[in-house]
Amino acid sequence: MKTSNQNIKPITTKINSNGNIEIGGCDLVELANKYGTPLYVFDEATIRSVIKSYKDAFKDFPKVNMMYAAKAFMTRAICKIMQEEAFGLDLCSGGEIYTAKSAGFDMSKTLFNGNNKSYDELCFALECGIGTISADNFFELALLNDIAKSNRQNIRILLRITPGIECHTHEYIQTGHLDSKFGFDLTQINAAVELIKDEYKNLNLVGLHAHTGSQIFEKQVYSDEIGVIFKEIRRIKDKYGIDLHEVNLGGGLGIKYTEADKPISIYEMAQTVTEALEKYSKKYDIETPVIFIEPGRSIIGTSGVTLYTAGSSKQVPNGRLYQALDGGMSDNARPSLYGAKYTVEIANNPNGVCDKKVTLAGKHCESGDILAKDIILPEIEEGDTVCFYDTGAYGYSMSSNYNRLLKPAAVLVNNGKSDIIINRQTYEQLTESDVIPDRLN
Repeated sequence: MKTSNQNIKPITTKINSNGNIEIGGCDLVELANKYGTPLYVFDEATIRSVIKSYKDAFKDFPKVNMMYAAKAFMTRAICKIMQEEAFGLDLCSGGEIYTAKSAGFDMSKTLFNGNNKSYDELCFALECGIGTISADNFFELALLNDIAKSNRQNIRILLRITPGIECHTHEYIQTGHLDSKFGFDLTQINAAVELIKDEYKNLNLVGLHAHTGSQIFEKQVYSDEIGVIFKEIRRIKDKYGIDLHEVNLGGGLGIKYTEADKPISIYEMAQTVTEALEKYSKKYDIETPVIFIEPGRSIIGTSGVTLYTAGSSKQVPNGRLYQALDGGMSDNARPSLYGAKYTVEIANNPNGVCDKKVTLAGKHCESGDILAKDIILPEIEEGDTVCFYDTGAYGYSMSSNYNRLLKPAAVLVNNGKSDIIINRQTYEQLTESDVIPDRLN
């Protein structure tokens, strides 16, 4: 069964009676005029559709729990949606923890993840009632135990491990292979377990955490990961007498950015996971632990689009046609970082004849500020509304103020209504942290 991560466009996308692209019952051109551009637009129906697919795909396996990987895109409104849908949150920083807490999220359903958590962040996480901490390294284990001991607390932890599995994705978003900054290598697990068992009495080890990467298209990755983890659970039980009853498999399921992308469905991923759980539980003679899965991109990626307004253009003699947009690498860093490709349409001319090869450039003082290179579109005119699909994940999350551009607004659309979920940054907000020393006045 096909799921929304296999679509390029949000599920409510259509061309309306004005001849414009409409999402969530809202005309994109009208949204651009009302809120300005660049503008992030998120379709609530698509978000909830993907969530429903995850729930339905695992409905026959009651030991699976879902946690949204907040790093993909996080606001207080998104936290509210996840809480309504009974998803937990995978958090990676003090800022993400603060966002969840300030949204009234049930912090017992959160996990704090990351490879270099600071003392202040760990203290703040415990103060906020974080549910579980995924311990990434020996330094963190010692730090955590000291904090817990001084506060007379007992902390639930997972050990994050690198399972040595390499998915076929961009090297920067592979996290499960051995040459990785994340987690304990398999050769380090014994030393970590022994420290927890013999010295770190304020740490309660409940399970293992592994993550193989992002934008995963291969089913086998999940099966291989479960095999490695269950083998370690069996080995730890035999060697130390410790029963680990929780496993976090991470997320990473891919989405369809262009027609060339062929992601597996949520149902295919779920079938692979559940079959592997049964297979390796039997092989290693262990009771199947509680499983946590952390979808992020596959929930929010297809749900979001970014709108730009077309500005100046340049035809290089015997070369490229450059069309400038009013945003760029400050609102979407992925093309510059990863060479990411997107599907693009003109929101006010979706049925135009696609006969122009054009490179869509950002407005930054940077030669590498290219959002889409050599794509085929209808002729673009100044003032057109340009729509990039599948920008919901890692667009706003990775945004910056490069060249002191303001961060865009974000709106949530549903049933013909649009609501601001992030206000557009102002010049006053841009400079409010700046300080001029007295000696310069």
